Amino acid sequence: MSAVGRLLRGTWHALDALRKVLHLVLLLFIFGLLLAALRGSVPYLPRDAALVLAPQGAIVEQLSGDPLERALARATGDDRPETSLHDLLEVIAAARDDRRVNALVLDLEAMGGAGLPALQEVARAITAFRETGKPVFAWGTYLDQRRYFLAAHADEVYLDPLGEVAVQGFAFFRQYLKGAADKLGVEVNVFRAGTHKTAAETFTRSDMSAEDREDAAVWLPALWDAWKADVAAARGLEPEALQAYVDRMATDLAETGGDLAQYAQSRGLVDGLLTREQFEERVAGTAGRDHDTHGFKAMDWQPYLTVLRSEARIRKRPERGIGVVVAAGEILDGEQPPGRVGGDTLAALLRDARFDDSVAAVVLRVDSPGGSMFASEQVAREVAALRTAGKPVVASLGTIAASGGYAVAARADRILAEPTTITGSIGVLLIVPTFQDTLGKLGITTDGVGTTALAGSLSLARDLDPRLATVLKASVDHAYRQFVGMVADARDRPYDEVASLAEGRIWTGRDAHTAGLVDELGGFADAIEAAARLANLPEGYGVSWLQPSLGWRELLAMRVRGGLAGAMDALDLRAPQQTVLVHRLLGSQWPVVLELAAAGRPLYWCGCWVE
Repeated sequence: MSAVGRLLRGTWHALDALRKVLHLVLLLFIFGLLLAALRGSVPYLPRDAALVLAPQGAIVEQLSGDPLERALARATGDDRPETSLHDLLEVIAAARDDRRVNALVLDLEAMGGAGLPALQEVARAITAFRETGKPVFAWGTYLDQRRYFLAAHADEVYLDPLGEVAVQGFAFFRQYLKGAADKLGVEVNVFRAGTHKTAAETFTRSDMSAEDREDAAVWLPALWDAWKADVAAARGLEPEALQAYVDRMATDLAETGGDLAQYAQSRGLVDGLLTREQFEERVAGTAGRDHDTHGFKAMDWQPYLTVLRSEARIRKRPERGIGVVVAAGEILDGEQPPGRVGGDTLAALLRDARFDDSVAAVVLRVDSPGGSMFASEQVAREVAALRTAGKPVVASLGTIAASGGYAVAARADRILAEPTTITGSIGVLLIVPTFQDTLGKLGITTDGVGTTALAGSLSLARDLDPRLATVLKASVDHAYRQFVGMVADARDRPYDEVASLAEGRIWTGRDAHTAGLVDELGGFADAIEAAARLANLPEGYGVSWLQPSLGWRELLAMRVRGGLAGAMDALDLRAPQQTVLVHRLLGSQWPVVLELAAAGRPLYWCGCWVE
């Protein structure tokens, strides 16, 4: 054997040995994690303490990311801060009659975004907790409009002496990209059915259209009036006082020498100004003192939830009950990962519920700005199939259920919405950007030959062929007529009557109820009760969350993440399966135009984006 051959053979054996060593190291690492996980334990809860409710990040209908992604993100410290709305509601409801809980403390310092309907759900739960006689305390350094809404429902609200209650009201502003598109040479071709289907105007205009302004002039004041009414009732103020707090701040702040905390106290928005240490002393007088931490006796809400669900698993489940399916996020075709609603994914869940004898009725919780018309129709067909099978379906509309989000709910037996839900937007929108002028600025041109009049017409590097434009416009008009007709059939209303409510108009839940697009005003708990009535369920019925099954990777990752307690925390023990569904709140943003270009085809977009 030559010297070169011996060298190559030796190198190969060395690399093979290195591969085996690395595999061994990886296996030892995994087994080490598993051994560490097995040493986990169920959290310990004190017998008599204050429950600290401290939501992290946005309050959402469903946590984004599948269990494996969330577990790995937490392990690396790269997790996205989110808090499940339904986890919060479950914890507060359980704490009402739990002797281990003697008070509720709202720590809202790390809370992020939340839609007004979600905040109202939590506020109602806090109010119900107060009715037991147990006190609720709130404290903060910077109470923005969302945080203050919840804090206002406490018995006592305190602000740091250097803090602020930052209430500003509601606003709706878009960024308009027409000027930038013109400079870049991007031609945005828009086909829409519905005079008020204005979402594409961010690409085609430099300012707000009259139709967009007309809609905003209706739903924005409605949200603001609801916010003021709820806070005023909780704080014993008049709504006009909250309006004046904002409108007169620039002039009246001089009374307190520019001290924002004093200004909030003088206007009755908070009960006092306390440092965190002083606040803990105040709570300790009710909840008891923790001599180890020198603060008040406390239990965190997340370990408390873990214990609640472990206790629930021990109890016998009713044979038949209500299944809850969450439809939250953009609605897209096919199977979709968490963070989006997949037409196939959600339809499969509803189909499973149809053939599950333990499910007597379904509550479809919707929080979606819309999306693919085909995917929305897939879900709506399964809703209709459930009803045909004799299983009632109640749609519960959350922060937003617009366009495709309303379409998936339209065929339900009953539709419930919060007064502040954003819904409607019955219309169809198609956006096809082309980049021929952009390429031309770089000296790039396109030429060629096709076998038919439309061959190659979908290329985004060419002008949109007028014949293709005619086809697309006809398709959009047809889709719109189908959308309106579906709603008319589902709501048992004349087509022309529904058409007058459509045109892409945005409605609040209250206005939608008046218009007949919604059956009742109410929250998630009301929807559960309505479903139980329709199914004639006896008292004591169960509620389960219908969710895709976990694979071994997800189960392993959750087990490794935090032992027994961590696995129980990651698993949704309200249901036999773990969720991989999605969420999107009121602050939804536009999809990037380049995604459309990369797809190489036009995209039906029945969405409504509201900031």
